[in-house]
Amino acid sequence: MHVLPTQPGVRVNLAELIEMRHRVREVQLFSTPARRSPLIGLHHSKLRGRGVDFDQVRVYQAGDDVRTIDWRVTARTQEPHTKLFHEERERPIYIIVEQSQRLFFGSGLCFKSVLAAKAASLIGWAALGHNDRIGGLVFGDNEHHEIKPRRSKQSLLQLLNRLARANQALPTSPQASRDSFGLALRRAREVLRPGSLVIVLCDERTLTDSSEQQLILLARHTDLLLLPLSDPLDHALPAAGLLRFNERGAQLELDTHNADLRQAYRSQADARQARWQRLAQKLGVPLLSLNTQTEMVEQLREHLSAQRPRKQP
Repeated sequence: MHVLPTQPGVRVNLAELIEMRHRVREVQLFSTPARRSPLIGLHHSKLRGRGVDFDQVRVYQAGDDVRTIDWRVTARTQEPHTKLFHEERERPIYIIVEQSQRLFFGSGLCFKSVLAAKAASLIGWAALGHNDRIGGLVFGDNEHHEIKPRRSKQSLLQLLNRLARANQALPTSPQASRDSFGLALRRAREVLRPGSLVIVLCDERTLTDSSEQQLILLARHTDLLLLPLSDPLDHALPAAGLLRFNERGAQLELDTHNADLRQAYRSQADARQARWQRLAQKLGVPLLSLNTQTEMVEQLREHLSAQRPRKQP
């Protein structure tokens, strides 16, 4: 494959994705012995399996399975304690990340395709540092590339290499494709075992009836973290006069001075956001929407701050 020169914010290369490992310390995505991530306990799958290898006992935390409470230690210390098992500390983390033509756009700090790639890389390095097995699936308009979860830097580098190559190949001019997002989710359901954590990075506009149903089915056996991506121009048209669009011979003209048109455009965007919110609430999973207007790590910190459980009075 011919590698195009990297344009800041437009394309990303493997070296940049590897460099994202230095930013992991800036945001607490996963828990450590000293600090707990606010994401822990928001969604705990009833079907998550427990390993047979006992690891340690620690103070009970919100979201822990009550079946793992160590009653002897609890009675001795007068404070609830729970058992941790080896399998739970090394659960598979599977990143599903989109690199399609619809993401090759941005009016902010970067293209949505770059935002998706860098966010996936940050999460991957954080998972590896947490001693989890890391793998994933990179999907585009007509193909997908899968990396089986393994607890090794090599596995993560394979995923990031696939991600960088897909990003470098944009934009492409594919024929009308099937529901590539739904197909990626279906594949994840086939290969992932119960208790895996699935992190979804896709265009906000990718959600369809079919893919929504696949997410619902996937959530029955895995934990989900949803990160839909958007650009400011996905939500509001500027009053810029007559705009002409061309794609594969088709032409479209929009008069953006038309207030009714701009309102209808905004209403469609609001409906997309509301659909993601309803889905996340229905499944009981975290929703961390990202946009190209604000620095990615800053957005994640703000999301996690909002998710942090409040202390009871």
